[in-house]
Amino acid sequence: MPTDCIPFRDTNYFSSLICDYLDEKEALKPFYHRYPNLENFKDQISEKQQSFSSENRKVLVQSLKRQYKTVAVSETTTKHINLLADDTTFTITTGHQLNLFTGPLYFFYKIISTINLCKQLKAAYPNHNFVPVYWMATEDHDFEEINFFNYEGKKIQWNRDASGAVGELDLNGLDKVFNVFSNQLNHIDNANDLKRLFKGAYLEHGNLTDAMRYLVNELFSAYGLVIVDGNDAGLKRLFIPYLEDELVTQTSFEKVSQSNDELNALDGNYKIQVNPRAINLFYITKDIRERIVETNGVYQVLNTKITWSKSEIHKVLLEHPERFSPNVIVRPLYQEVILPNLCYIGGGGELAYWLQLKSNFEAQHVVFPMLLLRNSVLLITEKQREKLNKLNVSVNDLFLKQNELVTKVAKNISEIDIDFSSQKAHLEEQFKGLYKLAEQTDKSFRGAVAAQERKQIKGLENLEKRLLKAQKRKLNDHIERVTEIQDALFPSQSLQERNMNFSEFYLEHGATLISKLVETLEPLKGEFSILTL
Repeated sequence: MPTDCIPFRDTNYFSSLICDYLDEKEALKPFYHRYPNLENFKDQISEKQQSFSSENRKVLVQSLKRQYKTVAVSETTTKHINLLADDTTFTITTGHQLNLFTGPLYFFYKIISTINLCKQLKAAYPNHNFVPVYWMATEDHDFEEINFFNYEGKKIQWNRDASGAVGELDLNGLDKVFNVFSNQLNHIDNANDLKRLFKGAYLEHGNLTDAMRYLVNELFSAYGLVIVDGNDAGLKRLFIPYLEDELVTQTSFEKVSQSNDELNALDGNYKIQVNPRAINLFYITKDIRERIVETNGVYQVLNTKITWSKSEIHKVLLEHPERFSPNVIVRPLYQEVILPNLCYIGGGGELAYWLQLKSNFEAQHVVFPMLLLRNSVLLITEKQREKLNKLNVSVNDLFLKQNELVTKVAKNISEIDIDFSSQKAHLEEQFKGLYKLAEQTDKSFRGAVAAQERKQIKGLENLEKRLLKAQKRKLNDHIERVTEIQDALFPSQSLQERNMNFSEFYLEHGATLISKLVETLEPLKGEFSILTL
């Protein structure tokens, strides 16, 4: 699997905040704990080991065994779950929504980054154990974000009414989705495997949580991946003190707001991903996931008739902690309280909001994890590479916006020099003499010279544009072949990994797709990978 790399900054698909983080810019250091390189894990291990209790480990293992009760667990995953009881075992965690049939390709890259980092850490720190964890976002409620996946440029969509936490949704209607999807597949062996995976997950389970656990376990259990459902009464009981703080003291609102102000002050181009609320919790029961608000000492669940006094909500919290669901501000804290975690692996948007949270972790005396940008990958076939070589276009060129790519290709292959830079430079040199003459005679003449210079430069630029446009028409066939490849590899002018589903590649490569990615991806390399299949 030949591999090329391109710096994340050079792809033009990652924010200035993430690129500056990857460059370890000094100004961003207050917003994270330790940068994720192999050496820094030594201190992270020591700090987490001292702060994570054996009681929390015991509850975690009990909860995981209960969650896996109806799942065919691999020996490696079973071993990993049992190892979590030991104080020399730590987790590397990624998380994601319960997207239908895993959603976009980057879901795989998140998990494989997590698996491979654990391998690297075991080699570097052999006296410790490292367990890859996938955190299922079962308490999320954004059904419209997860109810589809793309296949061969078409949206395969699950249409139904939905409310409450998505993990609790029954799977009514997915038999119709299965029929639509299976009818689009051919009849080779890998197509049958895809049908088996979809059917086993969505037609043989009762809710979306169980379906996703089955699917991810089928795909990754051989690598010992441990799947965690945070919507668990035993695990949430460990989080009660922090839920109390959120309801009464509201520390997260103060701390995250302060961090947001500090990030804004650093660079106006840094986009704030999330803004805290006074209370960053939802109340969840069957078909309900609504915000909790407090007004004059009265707590209310929005869009319901449920209200409590301070003492009443405290009683409910102690008796039913599972009904309190953290939002995006508090969920990371919950994760780090219940897991012996060292590092969170996520995409650019995720890491951007994690960078807003460190001050709240410090206030809560919870170790802030290292933050690692997941592997990003462009999968390209040998045939596509050969075509690009014949067209004299590099894979890196395809990361350009299409109009920029077309201009570059036209200039590169044109027999006429379309670049008028030398003419502009010559013109500017001539005008320098006119400016000297203006200084020696009448300084008011300088304005007239400047106006004429602008007019002449603009005229050259217009000629350059007209010539470029004419050459694009002349070279249309060549340019169309280039843009056709770009459209295939960057659907809708977006990264392949954010658009395409694994099934298109699985059809061709089967289960070896995953093993090839596991063999190839290097999570600490810090560059965008281009892999030839």
